[in-house]
Amino acid sequence: MIGCNCDVCTSTNPLDNRLRSSILVQSATTSVVVDTTPDFRYQMLRTRTNHLDAVLYTHPHKDHMAGLDDIRAYNFTSKKAMNIYANSLTGEAVRRDFYYAFTDTKYPGVPELNLITIDDTPFFIGDIPVIPIEVIHHKMPVLGFRFGQFTYITDANRIEETEKEKIRGSKVLVLNALRKELHISHFTLAEAVAMAVELDVPEVYFTHISHQLGGHTAINLELPPHIRLAYDGLTISL
Repeated sequence: MIGCNCDVCTSTNPLDNRLRSSILVQSATTSVVVDTTPDFRYQMLRTRTNHLDAVLYTHPHKDHMAGLDDIRAYNFTSKKAMNIYANSLTGEAVRRDFYYAFTDTKYPGVPELNLITIDDTPFFIGDIPVIPIEVIHHKMPVLGFRFGQFTYITDANRIEETEKEKIRGSKVLVLNALRKELHISHFTLAEAVAMAVELDVPEVYFTHISHQLGGHTAINLELPPHIRLAYDGLTISL
């Protein structure tokens, strides 16, 4: 058993109870999840997400794709394969890690996946517009996404100027802020604040938060008024 006595792990504040980073994007007719974390099944049950049209991937790290096998429940209810949107790097990892879903002779009950390769070209999933934004996670290119006036970026420590232009003009930005100490592949809290201020987005939430960052209430007191920590179950309407 692994124990932890840090303030976050022992906190009684439900806002400090954090699962892995993922979002559900919904319009009147379409539902898309960004990343299938190891907590994917529980996250979908907890939010009572009974219908899902597609999965959109940021990158191939396990904390963002390990839950894909549980897409089978949606295959069962929709009676069709799930559309999976990913860049070539992530698509290769999906085919490798979930090889049994792509064999010529499939075992009954394996996930039914329709893998669609994307690049930096904007596209639609149903009626939801998607603009891919390439950010850098140490040396790995990772995709963030803009959906109308909402932009979601996780697992980044650098954003090139051309990609910043895709973010500017958003009304809401979700950005990763791992901890206060320097990290090789994630924005620190100070770096995330500086990026949010530079991009001049009026409403900003930080995600992909480590327990090392500190408690939700305490950290929010350190942030500018238009920047807050995200939390599990946060709903944003635009």
